[in-house]
Amino acid sequence: MTFSLYDATIPVFLQVLGSVSGLLDKAEAWTAEKQVSELEIIDFRLVPDMLPFSYQVKSVVIHSVGAIQSVPSGQFSPDRSEPPQSFQGLKERVAQAIDSLEALTPEEVNAFVGSDMAFLLGEFRMEFTSADAFLMGFSMPNIMFHASTAYNLLRLKGLEIGKRDFLGAMPLKR
Repeated sequence: MTFSLYDATIPVFLQVLGSVSGLLDKAEAWTAEKQVSELEIIDFRLVPDMLPFSYQVKSVVIHSVGAIQSVPSGQFSPDRSEPPQSFQGLKERVAQAIDSLEALTPEEVNAFVGSDMAFLLGEFRMEFTSADAFLMGFSMPNIMFHASTAYNLLRLKGLEIGKRDFLGAMPLKR
């Protein structure tokens, strides 16, 4: 059996997005239980120059489905718009990403192997050796970084979540 680019990316992206969706549900329930504003979580950050929880969730979407969708153009520029300012808005963004990734076929994703890919941010440009190198060496670490940061922000706020919440639905035998 051949291991493909699809196998290496899409299931992991879906697992992480599913995990983040579950974290959003728990955060929403926590704010209701503690009778605190959603914005206490949405805007939470560790230090003043850090981007908030909402940005971390948005970045999980950007570095999964956003990265995949940018490959045909050969250029990825992160979405710099403001993230949704509600749990509902964040959950919708995550759900749309999951739907988009689930609609992809292995053939579509595997066709990206070897194609040109660059990261652009203003005048800054990084040329990757290939689209698969971009997805595995840039997007994958970024999605993990932002998902971990979102999880850790919730833990610091006092949510009772653990490693299983972060891992989400693992690909286990049934």
